[in-house]
Amino acid sequence: MKKALIPVAIVLSLFLPLSTANAATDLPGSHPFYEEINYLMEKGIIKSYPDGTVQPDAFVTRAEAAVMFVRLKGLDGTKKAAAFPDVPADHFASGSIAEAAKASYILGFPDGTFRPDEPVNRGDLAIMIGRVFGLNFIFHFGYNDVADEAYYHDAVCRLAAASISYGYPDNTFRPNLQTTRGEFSAMLARALEPKFKNDVKIGRSYQRDKTKTYTYRDGEGQLAVDRFVSVPAVIGPGTEFVWETRIGEDAYPELEYENYELFANGFPYSEQSFYLAYPVQVGKKFITSDHSPVPYFYTITGVGETVETEYKTFTNVVEVTTQSGGKYYMVEGFAMVKWIEADGTVSNELIDVE
Repeated sequence: MKKALIPVAIVLSLFLPLSTANAATDLPGSHPFYEEINYLMEKGIIKSYPDGTVQPDAFVTRAEAAVMFVRLKGLDGTKKAAAFPDVPADHFASGSIAEAAKASYILGFPDGTFRPDEPVNRGDLAIMIGRVFGLNFIFHFGYNDVADEAYYHDAVCRLAAASISYGYPDNTFRPNLQTTRGEFSAMLARALEPKFKNDVKIGRSYQRDKTKTYTYRDGEGQLAVDRFVSVPAVIGPGTEFVWETRIGEDAYPELEYENYELFANGFPYSEQSFYLAYPVQVGKKFITSDHSPVPYFYTITGVGETVETEYKTFTNVVEVTTQSGGKYYMVEGFAMVKWIEADGTVSNELIDVE
């Protein structure tokens, strides 16, 4: 386990000219968060140390987090008095800590301290990211190590809804694990830039590419155009990145959810439009609503199918049959590409991707 960054190095690093990740001596192109760190360095949110390193695997402290959030928001991080007994006015991050606390990005502890040198764990980071970016869409994953009553529960679930973090393949989030600079950078970059959200997916993902536009035609000939954009939040102020379905002049926010147990798509705070349960196997049944008095089951009835759409012919398609007898077809990287009702009517079909 690597040690947290020493305060002297932190103090010096905050006032260095902007560096690029290519100049960092400890950030090879093979590092899993190379692109995210480089992106944040270009924006001036992360800077290198006097020895030319960025220390991507060192732990992020609460003081460092405050500094980076203040840079990101364009706030004044000049040294000033902060309302914490353990943050003197001459502390290198005093101004950033004061601004971050004022904005409620990072709060103090019940005893009145800030604990600037304490590493940030994943549970607390989820709360911080949610506050900084105003996340309010939520998807209750049911992580094995995140109790419903945990203070960070909703924040962790909001990261999933925002495609910022899905946790680990064993269905854990590991909220007490300390966060490295690389992991911190990844979460910030994903919150800021949709292309980085494409990296938040399972091995064989059915999510769509968030940098592309998808056009569908319904049974009445209407076109629906889906783009991943920043839209006003459904609850509270601010904006959030979501899929937006535009039909004529009307636009509706749409969410895609995925973890290691399922993929789901639908409008926020409503029933999902379609599901796919993992692992994908013929005969697998799954409930599509937890709110109906009588469970409503879908069944995977085909794997490796071929389906024609106006856009292209897909192979290795998963066929799902609804309880009413309709069928929809799922493709890795494209989500649902076609829906046929029980009477044979095509109610939704992918016609273009660009």
